[in-house]
Amino acid sequence: MSGPGPSVVALGGGHGLAAALDAWQPLAGELTAVVTVADDGGSSGRIRREMPVLPPGDLRMALAALAGDGARTQEMATLLQHRLGGTGVLAGHPVGNLVLTGLTEVHGGDTVRALDTLCELLGARGRVLPMADVPLDLVAIVDTVDPDDPQRSRHIRGQVAIATSPDRVRSIRVTPADPPVHPDVLAAIARADVVSLGPGSWYTSVLPHLLVPRLRAALAATPAHVVVVLNLEPQAGETDGFSPQEHLRVLVEHLQGVPLHTVVADAGAVVDRRGLLSAVRACGAELVLAPVAARDGAARHEPELLRAALAQVAARVSGAGRP
Repeated sequence: MSGPGPSVVALGGGHGLAAALDAWQPLAGELTAVVTVADDGGSSGRIRREMPVLPPGDLRMALAALAGDGARTQEMATLLQHRLGGTGVLAGHPVGNLVLTGLTEVHGGDTVRALDTLCELLGARGRVLPMADVPLDLVAIVDTVDPDDPQRSRHIRGQVAIATSPDRVRSIRVTPADPPVHPDVLAAIARADVVSLGPGSWYTSVLPHLLVPRLRAALAATPAHVVVVLNLEPQAGETDGFSPQEHLRVLVEHLQGVPLHTVVADAGAVVDRRGLLSAVRACGAELVLAPVAARDGAARHEPELLRAALAQVAARVSGAGRP
């Protein structure tokens, strides 16, 4: 897909990335989703334990988010998202996870080719790529909240375990430490006008992209305008008690040479606006403060409102060219 808008690469996973893709679609001339591959829970966890494939869940969600507007393509997207019922071994598997896994086998283990095939079937308004060519595991050091724990800190392995731990994450890493990254991912980042991070689970969907050396090097080298969309609220078990400034502080610690140009935050979710503005300016970025939360009060981004905020970035990049 190509058009008059900027070339956008959106990084993340799960519902956060889906919201970002929905917002970016009408704005982007070219849109590429680069999706985390560290999921070890639910259907994805079951599949990756049984077969030598990437966990398909987050990839499936990105595919569905990019599906075309036609009745047939939307029906296909609904099918991919449908979870099988019953009580047998297939119960709980989204159809799309099984389809993507099967297509990967048909294409000799080539996940990118399988994703491109599904993009074509869905009439996708963009492309979906994995952040690494092998499944990743996340390993975190957490500070325990148990006052009777003599160790005070411990290691936790796995995306689900980290996301649901009551302990505070001190640091996180991926294993393998330097996984291979598909050349198409690196090429998309190199030609991007905009790189978009977030929203999403901070430690398990957003930051992992900055932990892969080849991916981080590509992000540091690209002349693209880098924008981060902050979460609406702390995530239970992962970022409990985090203010927007704390989310930004943790992100900046992991950038390691990756520039940051714009921070988008929900106007209603920011209590200390002056403090956030100061933190954003300290890292050399500008703040876009706008209503981007769902109108029904749910803790999710409203694609139309987020699109309006991101349109400011798209207009600036289109008007000024690549930074």
